[in-house]
Amino acid sequence: MTKIFAVTNQKGGVGKTTTCVNLAASLIATKRKVLLVDMDPQGHATLGSGVDKKDLKLSVYDLLMGEASAEDVRLKTDPAGYDLLPANVDLAGAEVNLINEPQRERRLAEALDSIKKEYDFILIDCPPSLNLLTINALTAARGVLVPVQCEYYALEGLASLLDTLKRVASTVNPGLEVMGILRTMYDPRTSLTQDVSNQLTEYFKDQVLGTVIPRNVRLAEAPSYGMPVLSYDAKSKGSLAYLALAGEILRRNSL
Repeated sequence: MTKIFAVTNQKGGVGKTTTCVNLAASLIATKRKVLLVDMDPQGHATLGSGVDKKDLKLSVYDLLMGEASAEDVRLKTDPAGYDLLPANVDLAGAEVNLINEPQRERRLAEALDSIKKEYDFILIDCPPSLNLLTINALTAARGVLVPVQCEYYALEGLASLLDTLKRVASTVNPGLEVMGILRTMYDPRTSLTQDVSNQLTEYFKDQVLGTVIPRNVRLAEAPSYGMPVLSYDAKSKGSLAYLALAGEILRRNSL
């Protein structure tokens, strides 16, 4: 069965897009079939996958508006090798245009129905806010991966997000659950990082993934070259961390 994960956090700058791009590439390296869905109008996952968002003929916007199928919109990325449903600034108009449409929160789920059996994993990169695009992602997903930066406001933001997920599960997607909480931009040299990490583990226990993603220069540089860090520098700490994350996710899902 295809595993569909929304990668989300209502707080920006915690590594959502970095996680989507690099986890997708790492799962490809394990010989899994992967689709990455860019649901953020900023289109950073599209750019980080080596696709120029300015040159798109079709995007997720067309998909949500029913003007194109997933087969029409998807692209193959190179060198990463996963498939991509790309996005650009047009996607910002989807929320306004869909506001009075019936079943508007199910547009992405319905669009993915025709192709989801082709993949082992579908990862959805969400915008850093709770809007109709995020609700579409959470409605389509069966699990949620939550990147969290180990900083002062992390727990407050996480509590708010989990409340949101409960509301979505109680209304439009009863099967939705937190697949894992991922500690990102991890710097073990600081006491704050260790304190927040310990608090996360204390409160959320097994939901906190064992893998941590470190602060890493290569990881930060890779998007500017339009590729995941595994393609940019396979031996870097960032690359090894995301390979470890892919392995942990496969073990947790018995795949």
